[in-house]
Amino acid sequence: MQLTLSIPALLFPAISLTMLAYNARYLAIANLIRQLYKQFEATEAAPIKKQIDMLRKRLEIIKNMQATAIISFLLAAITMFLVYVELSIWANIIFGISLVFLMVSLILSLIEVQLSTKALGIQLRNMES
Repeated sequence: MQLTLSIPALLFPAISLTMLAYNARYLAIANLIRQLYKQFEATEAAPIKKQIDMLRKRLEIIKNMQATAIISFLLAAITMFLVYVELSIWANIIFGISLVFLMVSLILSLIEVQLSTKALGIQLRNMES
């Protein structure tokens, strides 16, 4: 397959939208942590501390999701440059690495969604008790 400038360019909107979604998750969790921290200061309840710890793990995953998406984006741009200067072997290698970083980012996103669902399940069970 011949790599052209348009192929890595196709990743730009996908990665950009992915990063927007990741940023929205980050902001939502950051706001939730701030709210829970205020409650924890007032009550020092153990369940709130556990929730904050879980959210800390999720923030770490989101940070890694964002980092790998940014690296993928950067490598796609480098690929376009390499195609432009006609270094096709390097362009193919860098583009492949870019796709790997995008896949890692998506796998991390899946893990974060699973943690989020698990946390909500625990909270729902606590409400039902």
